Amino acid sequence: MNSKKQHRTSLKDLANELNVSIATVSRALRSSSEIGVEMQQKVKELAKKMNYRPNPFARSLRKEAPKVIGVVVPNLETHYYAAVLDGIEDEARRAGYSVISANSHEDFVTESQAIDNFISLHVEGIIACLAQNTTDYAHFEEIAQMGIPLVFFGRTCLTDRFSSVTANGDKAAQMATQHLIDTGSRRIAFIGGPNHLDMVQRRKHGYLEALRDNRIPIDRDLVVCNKIDYQIALEETVKLLQGPNRPDAILAFNDIITFAAFTAVKQQGLRIPEDVAVIGFTDDEHAAYVTPRLSAIVDQSHLMGVTACELLLNHIQGATTVCKKIVPQQLVIRDTSAKNI
Repeated sequence: MNSKKQHRTSLKDLANELNVSIATVSRALRSSSEIGVEMQQKVKELAKKMNYRPNPFARSLRKEAPKVIGVVVPNLETHYYAAVLDGIEDEARRAGYSVISANSHEDFVTESQAIDNFISLHVEGIIACLAQNTTDYAHFEEIAQMGIPLVFFGRTCLTDRFSSVTANGDKAAQMATQHLIDTGSRRIAFIGGPNHLDMVQRRKHGYLEALRDNRIPIDRDLVVCNKIDYQIALEETVKLLQGPNRPDAILAFNDIITFAAFTAVKQQGLRIPEDVAVIGFTDDEHAAYVTPRLSAIVDQSHLMGVTACELLLNHIQGATTVCKKIVPQQLVIRDTSAKNI
């Protein structure tokens, strides 16, 4: 028995072989008048040679339930992305659309494959949040060339070409850092994700602005931007805490890093907030049920999903203006940050 995974020839395979766009291949197979007869023949001959078969699921979608949108997120295990997806589904349902979702698992290749699958399924539009290791945006450029509506949320790219919904992470981080300063912290660490992500850049910028406003020297050793991974964040926090001049507060980039930092402080036998104060970008539900209760910067994640879907539906209906929406975050002060209160 052959254990090699079967590879079904896709529109993208045909396009790569002929060095043309997927849109050209798709139109040629439909004998569109937009494509020359010679190119139509080339495409059809290659399709026969490579045993290309149109996706029957996609055909049934077009025939019976054409109003479908695709959503790709980095990590469906986190409450934030699940809540955003819930908002998208609620708004899509109200407008008569179905939603197909894909989890990229923070992986560029998986994300690219998800986008390719959405194209093959002929979805009417796509909502996406970048995987943390995505630095090549060719698959999204292809979406633009094909004229498929696409909206980013959270982590974005190509913002001059695609509408997006983001949070005010810079202002929120500045407010959180200012709170830490006002309540007695001075050596405040920022534990973030990869520097190329715009979400990381915004949050780090707000943190640095608060330090500058209060004339607190910026110690680059306290700024740690690495992979978004629980074990890595835990180890990075332990290194900071075991250093000769440990931080007295931590601002953590997201829920994974927040709870890794929280755990590391406790593992080192340090008190929160007396020895090390902690504020994290995380969801409100989990923050309220740890001990001590976690001060948090909370996303309106459901609203972000609704807003992203509203933008996408506008584009599906013909809107061409690139829009940038901001959904404000909320700083919720609890027990882990207020040393002097």
